[in-house]
Amino acid sequence: MSGTAIEFLVHASGEASRQTIALSRLVIAGWTGRDPVARDKHIAELEELGIARPATTPIYYEVAASRLTTAESIEVSGGDSSGEVEFVLVKSGGRLLVGVGSDHTDRKVETYNITVSKQMCDKPVAPELWLVDDVAAHWDQLLLRAYATIDGERVLYQEGALSGMLAPSDLIARRYGDAGLPEGTAMFGGTFAAKGGIRPADRFEFELADPVLDRVIRHGYAVTPLLIAG
Repeated sequence: MSGTAIEFLVHASGEASRQTIALSRLVIAGWTGRDPVARDKHIAELEELGIARPATTPIYYEVAASRLTTAESIEVSGGDSSGEVEFVLVKSGGRLLVGVGSDHTDRKVETYNITVSKQMCDKPVAPELWLVDDVAAHWDQLLLRAYATIDGERVLYQEGALSGMLAPSDLIARRYGDAGLPEGTAMFGGTFAAKGGIRPADRFEFELADPVLDRVIRHGYAVTPLLIAG
């Protein structure tokens, strides 16, 4: 199975080491909110863009693992794509790790085929991971944030605590049952509604913050639209 290999700075049990992790699968989980009101708000937000409601909640989209990148810029087709901050689960060496990424998606394509839209764009991830066991006791206090630079102005685009999302064990079990997340798999865990609505940006920055251990994983990338000739 094809995939990609990414070097991460992995923090586990008080130690940090650089590790190259081979990833052969990428799964994008959608509509993963614990709160049905908040979940339906995001569904309604997408419906305003002409995007149909999901067949199930949550729902899991398979995407080529080669779309994962730690690059600081990506190229997209036209000007109809945008990012979404999400926590990212990674299974490597038998351990479950967590980081943060952006499910950058082509919104125009999303109106007629969500699965294809997920495949259209690279999926930026921060080159840093935490051991899930180190944050499990205070998982719900972890925070996701995203900032978008639009027409030269940097604005808070998304923000929320992971208490609003399905916990890792539940998220994984609904897709893989008791088998757990397969080795070499990355799974995006869902997102929050955008403040001011979904819209494209020239730059997208995202972070996962741990207020208990006082640490943050951050990453950002520029977005370069390519001309659509016809």
